[in-house]
Amino acid sequence: MTSSGERAAYWRVPGLALEAMDARFEQYAYPMHSHDTYSFGVTDDGAQSFVCRGGRHVSAAGLVMAFNPDEPHDGQSAVHQGYRYRMLHLGEDLVRKVLADAAPGTAGLPLFGTPVVDNPALARAVGHLHTAVTKNAPRLAVEERLTAAVLALSRHASTRPAPLPDRQGRVGLEAMARARNLLRQRFVDNISADELARTAGCSRFTLYRGFRAAYGFAPSEYQRDLRLRRARALLAEGMAPATAAAEAGFADQAHLTRWFTRTYGVTPAAYRAA
Repeated sequence: MTSSGERAAYWRVPGLALEAMDARFEQYAYPMHSHDTYSFGVTDDGAQSFVCRGGRHVSAAGLVMAFNPDEPHDGQSAVHQGYRYRMLHLGEDLVRKVLADAAPGTAGLPLFGTPVVDNPALARAVGHLHTAVTKNAPRLAVEERLTAAVLALSRHASTRPAPLPDRQGRVGLEAMARARNLLRQRFVDNISADELARTAGCSRFTLYRGFRAAYGFAPSEYQRDLRLRRARALLAEGMAPATAAAEAGFADQAHLTRWFTRTYGVTPAAYRAA
């Protein structure tokens, strides 16, 4: 999107599960969403506020945002003048491959205990990789900076996931996992709350409350997020937005465009052309 105070652009690297985003927002606010990738960003100006893992965090200029795969978060400006930031999305397999090559003894994929990291060296490594992608640097330079960034990121992570808090202590994780698996398998379908509750083995109210506590989403929000991920992948392959909308389970192209733009800050057509 482009306006006086709202701007976003995407880049993709052919043959690599690596994307870059550069954005400046004043009024625009992200809804709660997640990515099936690692997402790392550097705030360049202003400050961004977001909810993640049950708490509110602020990333000011110079700080690094670090989101694990499937980690729900939203986002909005924390200051009147808005904020500018640069973001990278790295596929899990790509991170695994880089670590296996550069650090063979690494046990498991890195997981970040906090979504905001204050480390200038890490911010520089992320920024150098972002610049290589957006400036269309030679593939060798991109991959060298990719290795440097992944290694820098892994030094600030652990291999143990940070569990979401269950303040009420009433979440049946196995039941919620059954519901989530059904949504993953059939996210295109028009699944009812009754069917989802039967799969989980609980009431609809318990399902709604437990699913939010376990995963940070309402079941309907999680299903929409899965549909958006599928549409995003299809658009990256060059599929027309109208076809991608149908394939991903959206009612029509307008429905896809509305949620895609709201969630990713760019229209489906612009993302497809990135």
